[in-house]
Amino acid sequence: MTDGPLIVQSDKTLLLDIDHPLSTECRRAIAPFAELERSPEHIHTYRLTPLGLWNARAAGHDAEQVIDTLIKYSRYAVPHSILIDVAETMSRYGRLRLEADPVHGLILVTTDTAVLEEVIRARKIAPLLGARIDAETIAVLPSQRGAIKQSLLRLGWPAEDFAGYVDGQAHPIDLVQNDWKIRPYQELAAEGFWHGGSGVVVLPCGAGKTIVGAAAMAHAKATTLILVTNTIAARQWREELLKRTTLNEDEIGEYSGAKKEIRPVTIATYQVMTKKKNGVYAHLDLFDTHDWGLIIYDEVHLLPAPIFRFTADIQSRRRLGLTATLVREDGMEGEVFSLIGPKRYDVPWKEIESQGYIAPAECIEVRVNLTEAERLLYATAEPENRYRSCATTRTKRNVVEALVEKHSGEQILVIGQYIDQLDELSETLGVPLIKGDTPLKEREVLFNQFRTGEITCLVVSKVANFSIDLPDATIAIQVSGAFGSRQEEAQRLGRILRPKSDGRGAKFYSVISRDTIDQDFAQNRQRFLAEQGYSYKIIDADDVFQGKI
Repeated sequence: MTDGPLIVQSDKTLLLDIDHPLSTECRRAIAPFAELERSPEHIHTYRLTPLGLWNARAAGHDAEQVIDTLIKYSRYAVPHSILIDVAETMSRYGRLRLEADPVHGLILVTTDTAVLEEVIRARKIAPLLGARIDAETIAVLPSQRGAIKQSLLRLGWPAEDFAGYVDGQAHPIDLVQNDWKIRPYQELAAEGFWHGGSGVVVLPCGAGKTIVGAAAMAHAKATTLILVTNTIAARQWREELLKRTTLNEDEIGEYSGAKKEIRPVTIATYQVMTKKKNGVYAHLDLFDTHDWGLIIYDEVHLLPAPIFRFTADIQSRRRLGLTATLVREDGMEGEVFSLIGPKRYDVPWKEIESQGYIAPAECIEVRVNLTEAERLLYATAEPENRYRSCATTRTKRNVVEALVEKHSGEQILVIGQYIDQLDELSETLGVPLIKGDTPLKEREVLFNQFRTGEITCLVVSKVANFSIDLPDATIAIQVSGAFGSRQEEAQRLGRILRPKSDGRGAKFYSVISRDTIDQDFAQNRQRFLAEQGYSYKIIDADDVFQGKI
């Protein structure tokens, strides 16, 4: 027995003692293969899952490394069953390989004939297969390359895809590094993706994922389709590409609700791609009617289901997913793994912070007490209305006013989920509100005024969760959210992580109603950030009113 920070249990949970001096080192060591489940004050609970272990395997970690890490940091002897399970689970990845074949087009090859016998008898696999070639090989219908990877993953036998990619239509693209330099981790991320062929790069908000995309395009030197969350993100991508690469304005097209331009580099929104006309997706043919060499999925953790379905059909194109978190609240991480590709590069947020590339941030949870009237309203609300009831209380508005006054002169974002709550806050604070029905031109004007300091406070709905570049925002105040969404928490913190010109840190406040479902959701939302090494300081609303913070 050693005095390590980790307790490894036979039910595949890992308990991390965060007060232990080696806890930070241990957290970084287990991050590539373990998923954080709960993060109360002293003991964080992680879990070993097949998908986590397969992602680690795809990223170059083998079972021996994982086992050595568990043994190194474990306080007690690691259960033998866990050592066996890690080795067996990780060995499943790669026993099946998809390869290109000059005669049959696409083949499934195995190093274990019993595995091949098992999978070809599966009801959902059989229709995807062609003729049996020999004991280790069977033909696969080329059009089913994505579908068979999805099905094999669900069976527990993830296939490595070595079938290669079409080059697509060549187009010259290079980085132009005159007044800036690509950061080492951005270069490693682009190279990791390129050598892997397809897959996902995970980097913190504000760490320059767009640069990674541009570097991948410089590797591909081919026509590129970029899918983004909204029109503002599309325009930010365009500006970055014009600034960082040899591309000119005529080579970049916008494919959105406002424009339908198809150029060598085309930036399309998820919204327009998933719009239905007469019951069919009218724009999805943009994927396969052009000879793209690269498809980039920005904020890949938000990928809508129709885009997944179409991605299954374009497995011969190189695909790059960019995200700050692979967490999906719908549980479709497996679809990202099988259809976009495994995680090719990941780095802890705190590591990027320590290098000075993102701002240090302090996370503070402000707990408010409901008034007697508010408690009664909450107690008698229908279950589906309970969160709204406790998330939009008048008590929260008072706290937000006090926080905005305390940070007067700094660049402040007040973020929430419910429009009537945001309308009230906008009116009370006397500051502009950006929400879903705010016209695009007005949004751009307000964001620009915020960037220049003409406006120092903005109230924003979830439209500002993603891909909005506001480098000087230093304070975020979250009043309500999408229930217990971990990905939203990560994105909202990301709004204030861009490095500040004067080197200042940032503060992320979450205003939470005590002893309600709001508090339960807050704990779930904070899990991802705890995994990245952020801790939440919990204070009482009275401390805000009395100026104790």
